[in-house]
Amino acid sequence: MALYIDYAEQVQSLIASGALPAGERLPSVREASRRRGLSVSTVLQAYRLLEARGLVEARARSGYYVSAGAVQYPQHPDPPALAPAHEAGVPVDRSRLIHAVLDASRSRELMPLGSAFPDPRLFPLARLRRSIYRGLRHADAHQSVEDLSPGNAELRRQIAIRYHLDGYHVDANEIVITHGALEALNLCLQAVTRPGDSVLIEHPTFYGALQSIERLGRRAVEIPVDAETGVDIADLRARLARFRPAACWLMPTFQNPTGALMPALAKRALVELLAEYEVPLIEDDAYAELYYGDQRPPPARAFDTSGHVLHCGTFSKCLAPGYRIGWAMPGRHTARVMRYKLDSTLAASLPAQVGIADYLAGTHYDRHLAALRAELCSRRDRLIEHLCRELPADIAFTRPAGGYVLWLRLPAGIDARELHRRALAAEVAIAPGVLFSTDDTFNNYIRLNYGHPNPAEIARGVARLAEIIDRWHRPNPASRHAR
Repeated sequence: MALYIDYAEQVQSLIASGALPAGERLPSVREASRRRGLSVSTVLQAYRLLEARGLVEARARSGYYVSAGAVQYPQHPDPPALAPAHEAGVPVDRSRLIHAVLDASRSRELMPLGSAFPDPRLFPLARLRRSIYRGLRHADAHQSVEDLSPGNAELRRQIAIRYHLDGYHVDANEIVITHGALEALNLCLQAVTRPGDSVLIEHPTFYGALQSIERLGRRAVEIPVDAETGVDIADLRARLARFRPAACWLMPTFQNPTGALMPALAKRALVELLAEYEVPLIEDDAYAELYYGDQRPPPARAFDTSGHVLHCGTFSKCLAPGYRIGWAMPGRHTARVMRYKLDSTLAASLPAQVGIADYLAGTHYDRHLAALRAELCSRRDRLIEHLCRELPADIAFTRPAGGYVLWLRLPAGIDARELHRRALAAEVAIAPGVLFSTDDTFNNYIRLNYGHPNPAEIARGVARLAEIIDRWHRPNPASRHAR
């Protein structure tokens, strides 16, 4: 992220929290430059960006001030109390509901606030097509057989290089290429559990985890997720001691649906605690490359010294959704995961593997990621601004530091499933909160995707949601945000 954008984000957070109230004068450009160790031009660019966002205003010969109309963001929603779970966990029966909601949201005519993917126009599809052509042109006849599980050797090498560049040692021979991250996660779950076993998952959780647990006949033990910092380690210890799960499936980095990011020290404590109980961690790291700060947050895998972490990644969120290329690094369970891969789908698409390997070997990927992160961060800010201006004051939502989904608590009395139905009639797709747990705890929550809809669609989509909610649940006008 550019320095001026990073500084603008910091000032915007102070405005959002109320630490810089309306009418407050910002430090002068030279004063901010001296205090923060930034160039004058960097500070000036940051202030101009904030001015373009309507958050500050320049006054002749006086400086920059927080605008009177600058919105203050509601606090992130605290997770509701978790309903008591059975001693051996609970069976999962959510697939029918998940399929019904997702099927109803597929139309291109809908504004895709409920999508699970970023805007396909943000991906370098033309370059990837050329990479596929080059890769296949240089492939020999034997490669179609040699690239069966664990996958294309050059792609595995390039993935290992990416981890090395971030400071993590990875053996390319441990990497198993899969049909996207979900297959990697499924294979890992099969490798470390048996039918009837309990699996500890987040509450709320990625609905793909619920579908996998249901399909494989496992049982779910849920642990609440703080909407900013993820799973609480003390709570995790208590649940490990009580339920003795066979495995733990978590998304510590930009969790779906909350966007929560576990601090690095908490990730270390997580890995050490699970190793103490000898419980494997299936780490879903699908959003790892989509961070808005200066550095990629370390995965839980970075703290693993015993091989208990089965780490899963994907290119579907950051490069090529339709190519369905993911991977698993299963630690001590690599041989078993590889065997399950051979027994099920045998191998991922050869053209997609060689194409992505060729693309990664070039110089474009990091530039693409930098541009993608900046765009997603900008779209997050646009969505938040519209939510604050359009929706009632008693909503609350997260402000993720990466990924592209936001978790929103609706006003009391708003049923998310019914809101989903009414929103579809208004050509807006959302993801109701009931998709993300084994019960209806989150029936007044929705997940919004700000990475798929373009800025104009974000504005129209939020405006239509506001109209629906206004007709359904009209608050006192005095309680609404100033417009």
